[in-house]
Amino acid sequence: MVMNRRHLISSIAIAAAIAAPFTAPIISAETAVTPEVSPPGDIPDNQAFIVFSSPAGFSVKVPEGWARKDSPNETVFSDKYNRIALTTSSLSHPLDLAYAKSTLAPEIQKSGRAVKIVIVSEANLKSGKAIKISFDANSETNEVTNKQIRQENESFFYAKDGKLVTLSLTAPKGADNADQWKMISSSFRWK
Repeated sequence: MVMNRRHLISSIAIAAAIAAPFTAPIISAETAVTPEVSPPGDIPDNQAFIVFSSPAGFSVKVPEGWARKDSPNETVFSDKYNRIALTTSSLSHPLDLAYAKSTLAPEIQKSGRAVKIVIVSEANLKSGKAIKISFDANSETNEVTNKQIRQENESFFYAKDGKLVTLSLTAPKGADNADQWKMISSSFRWK
């Protein structure tokens, strides 16, 4: 009986060792990067802004001098770790809190890196009602430094006549851009 038990245990150990290379690796979810103590990325209080008029039928104020990249449904302005993305798409559903919580927030979580939704709310702006989703996420890995930073994000969703415009504001977590982001999101206008 002792011999059979030893034989069984050693057989299991050998089988496990042989099978180990053939089992699928366990992939863990990405963990949040620790925010920097003094993060770079504050938009200066004296930053000049210009009006960007999109051929998609809206305008918004953006910082003057930032790099601009256009693609068919998106325009991105960036400077160092700061980013403003304006994305257009169609919308066949009413834009309300229920839709934001059931569809928009989960889409952000799926598409981001270690996303933590902070709040989903309505925003009453000069251009009308919008949906605001605030969240934290990891940046993409920097190709030169191989480093990531923790970012704070605010996405504003504006809808009109079946068109959805998403204004996404991104900066290093802890950067003081609250006033500038409020000015940018409030400057949105439909043409």
